[in-house]
Amino acid sequence: MTDREQSIASRPAPRRWGRRFVILVPALWLVLFFLVPTLIVLKISLSQTVIAQPPYTPVLDLSAGWHGLRDFFAGLSLDNYRSLAADSLYATSYLRSLAIAALSTLILLLVGYPIAYGIARMPRRWQPVLVMAVFLPFLTAFLIRIYAWINILQHDGLLNTILMTLHVVHEPVVWLSTDTAIIIGIVYSYLPFMVLPLYASLEKMDDSLLEAAADLGSPQWKAFWLITVPLSAPGILAGVLLCFIPIVGEFVIPDLLGGSNALMIGQTLWTEFFQNRDWPVASAVAIALLLVLLGPILIYQHLQMRTLGDR
Repeated sequence: MTDREQSIASRPAPRRWGRRFVILVPALWLVLFFLVPTLIVLKISLSQTVIAQPPYTPVLDLSAGWHGLRDFFAGLSLDNYRSLAADSLYATSYLRSLAIAALSTLILLLVGYPIAYGIARMPRRWQPVLVMAVFLPFLTAFLIRIYAWINILQHDGLLNTILMTLHVVHEPVVWLSTDTAIIIGIVYSYLPFMVLPLYASLEKMDDSLLEAAADLGSPQWKAFWLITVPLSAPGILAGVLLCFIPIVGEFVIPDLLGGSNALMIGQTLWTEFFQNRDWPVASAVAIALLLVLLGPILIYQHLQMRTLGDR
């Protein structure tokens, strides 16, 4: 028996049960509200569309016994996934979503890093106030903020008025129903999710490292690039994933600020589910999106485990 096993065995029973309970509660939560719904969506994605209630078949009938279970599994197929691969609409939606998410995340990093760095370098008493200021827009409802951007970006909106007043442009610019409007809305909405993990990493950095680099004659830009950026890498990676993953499946911002000529995957999924009433295809779109997003999550987990191993 190892020392760890002996230590656990020597603990009082209430303490061991308390530890198991703390582990069991989040595990049970994940099983009930993530694994089970995902399995249900996976089952629907393997079904066929019918005009009925529910609008798919086969439906599991436990009262039919073994024959019902056999017919249920026999009715499952990969036809919906073949449809996704055969129709270029879905591939275009996925690629467009990934491209917009990648560009938006890059802009968020370029905007959020200086903000987080500035907050982390402020006096301690001001840092909570500045962090609260970053999250202050969240006190207003999300839809109201997006509708405000519609008013700002419309043909005779505030942005065009300012640009024409400053003689930057001579006629109103078309902002709405473009990818530019979508990216503006996304960057505005997701900026706090980028700033917070960056600030958490930068705030813990030891300033003596920068002082030592300066004493050794290192320029400030070089010390920033070789010391600050590597030490804030966990915050960068967390912020990128925290923004990139939900942006890929974003629906509200592209639907309100974007055009109907090119859809993101969230809009395509909504169309299949609510307008076409094609639950199996919509479920296949959702499962495929989940598989696409598992890549960044697994990469992040691998890097985290390697970091913990190095320690």
